[in-house]
Amino acid sequence: MSIRELLFAVADIWMIAVGFTYGIKFIRTYKNYLLGIEWMIVATSGSNFLVYGLIKAGHDSPMYAFAYFLDAFSRSVGITLILVLGLMKVTHRYKPSAAVDVGAFALAAVVGFVLSQFAEEIGVPGKIFYIVVNVLTTIFLIYFVTRLWGIGERGHAVWVAVASACGFVIASTYDFVHIPGDDAEHTIFYIFALSTWGLQMFAYFRAYRAFDAHNKRVDAQSVSGGAPVTA
Repeated sequence: MSIRELLFAVADIWMIAVGFTYGIKFIRTYKNYLLGIEWMIVATSGSNFLVYGLIKAGHDSPMYAFAYFLDAFSRSVGITLILVLGLMKVTHRYKPSAAVDVGAFALAAVVGFVLSQFAEEIGVPGKIFYIVVNVLTTIFLIYFVTRLWGIGERGHAVWVAVASACGFVIASTYDFVHIPGDDAEHTIFYIFALSTWGLQMFAYFRAYRAFDAHNKRVDAQSVSGGAPVTA
């Protein structure tokens, strides 16, 4: 195994570990099925991608088709609309119904299927769509950062800002930039991408946890009649 392949494996395992660990915690601790399931979908995608890369399966492999679908699933709706709805549980006290949860993942599945199965027919507009939804998501994440800063969670605000900025760069270059010296499988690019996606899930979970703790303190003070806490 070359150094490049080793770094790819390490970056992928990092993302897989973060996805499964915090995905389970989102569900068990916060009953946030939107973020919990999406985190585990990303981890599942990473697991499939890791095996695909290690055994050097070809593009005709079912693993490649599955990876392409999961990638489109998360880039289109998963780490965009689903991420925003999930974070709104702490920013806006939003409580999505089971129908919303199911509908969001059903939409992601349909859009992911279309974008993966008809990628060549859709062409550049599909690639631009990924960038547009990422820009819209980034706007919400900037708002999320300002809310974190406002409640005194400045460390988490900085980490979310850094992770989101890195994620924006990855999303913007994903389909349009080829790193000089990279191979046909874009191994160098994926080392950066997988590391970034793992960082995003890590930073977003910890920020969510801090925001939830803040909300609980506000609620406790409201019940006890104490001085209000600035949100």
